[in-house]
Amino acid sequence: MFLFRRGRSRVTVDEARRRTQGTGAQAVLLDVREQREWSAGHAPGAVHAPLSVLQAGAALPGAAQGRPLVVICRSGNRSQRAAELLTGRGVDAVDVKGGMSAWAAAGHPVVDERGNRGSIA
Repeated sequence: MFLFRRGRSRVTVDEARRRTQGTGAQAVLLDVREQREWSAGHAPGAVHAPLSVLQAGAALPGAAQGRPLVVICRSGNRSQRAAELLTGRGVDAVDVKGGMSAWAAAGHPVVDERGNRGSIA
């Protein structure tokens, strides 16, 4: 069973947050930006898997396996490609319109690799 309707490929940052944050989250927020970007700032609780690594054929991190995924990057371009790639592998995945830039602009929390207030690189 899929959490997301077939053919639906994009969600807003508010829907992404609602589906991935807090106890009982329905999906995992998968950040596909590169390490430098991730280290500067990401959504709390997100799982990291750079698009370049996924494109090379790497498996999803354990915390993302077997779960519906909401895929995010900086602006929405890489996450859209990643969601298409993952959907092609049979994963229930959608991407976030506007990415982490829209996430931060909406006032949603961003933390750095140490758990302090982060920024979008």
